[in-house]
Amino acid sequence: MISDRHAPHQQPYGMAYEQMLEKVRYEGAYPTRERAAEAVRLVLAGLGRQVTGDERVDLAACLPLEAARVLTAQIPDTQPLTGWAFVKDLAARTGASLATTRWDTGSVFSAVAAYAGPDLITRILHQLPTGYALLFGRAELTPAA
Repeated sequence: MISDRHAPHQQPYGMAYEQMLEKVRYEGAYPTRERAAEAVRLVLAGLGRQVTGDERVDLAACLPLEAARVLTAQIPDTQPLTGWAFVKDLAARTGASLATTRWDTGSVFSAVAAYAGPDLITRILHQLPTGYALLFGRAELTPAA
């Protein structure tokens, strides 16, 4: 029998991060907090590879510390992905289906938007290629030709 007597003591998450996980768990209808935490880590890491500059700094400042660390630990990609390519990239990294990954992304982005507020999300959307507005639950408006 394996004993956990020598297992390192796991630090509890901060209250703000716990609340974020609960929001994602509720929004995504995840069966466990662990599944919600997995979605948060996956999606925030992906977002950290896309968002740059002041928007990245401002977003990290809005998020709970644990979430901000996941976001800022990533090196931004040199070629930003469209919203659909973002979902496909996350699915390929995890082996999850596109539908599951799209669901995870929307659930996490809903919580991110609640922390960031509409003005910062608008700034982020202006920086990113097309397709992210829908992931954040907004209409994707394009200028008339």
